[in-house]
Amino acid sequence: MLRTLRLSLATATSILALAAFAFAHHGSADFDASKITTITGTVIEFAFINPHALLTLEVKDPSTGKIAKWHGELTSPSSLAQLGWNKNTLKPGDEVTMTGMPLKSGAPAMAIRKLVKNGELIPVGGAGAA
Repeated sequence: MLRTLRLSLATATSILALAAFAFAHHGSADFDASKITTITGTVIEFAFINPHALLTLEVKDPSTGKIAKWHGELTSPSSLAQLGWNKNTLKPGDEVTMTGMPLKSGAPAMAIRKLVKNGELIPVGGAGAA
């Protein structure tokens, strides 16, 4: 019971944090379209929610060994569903590489334009998607 409550609280907190991230920059003005960033990490959260699906990865910095959380924004769940996605397309523990436009602020987040899981390109749709 206590474990379920903790898991529910952790999930709710993560979703609220990601929702605030998405709301704060809805649109592309906060992203630097002149730069492309690619990172590889482990999925810790995938939220198949409106207005944009959100992905959170743990990424290990190769030079320092420090772990950072990176957030990625995708298109809407309905658009992703048309490409074959569902709420189980990405699961915690999956190793993925995401490429996209980073936030202008330098925060560890991006608008995802390309996603690779297990060496396979997963269609992400949206403008400029690979």
